[in-house]
Amino acid sequence: MTTPGFCQKLGLDDANKRLPGPQGEDSVALFEHGSLVVKLYAPRGSDSQTPHSRDEIYVVARGTGEFVCGGARQTFAPHDVLFAAAQVEHRFENFSKDFAVWVFFYGPEGGEVDAA
Repeated sequence: MTTPGFCQKLGLDDANKRLPGPQGEDSVALFEHGSLVVKLYAPRGSDSQTPHSRDEIYVVARGTGEFVCGGARQTFAPHDVLFAAAQVEHRFENFSKDFAVWVFFYGPEGGEVDAA
């Protein structure tokens, strides 16, 4: 994806042009460095994702809806930041047709360990 030490800008318009992903997925990988993987995720109709093996952060690029995570439901709008720990069931519901989020997977398999 990129060479270490290389600076890169990721724009929403350019990233959106790469959807659907190579196999018709609702997401496309855009950048990888160390444990970090950055994707654009834009499900259509429904969100069928299952829990992931690594922690992840979502940044809402566009659209509105509800984020269901670990049994809690929260509304979201552009620029909101959402977190889902590794192995926690989560999904997006009742989202607008233009919905898209930046996804940042990071850390070890199984998620980060609290230092407390």
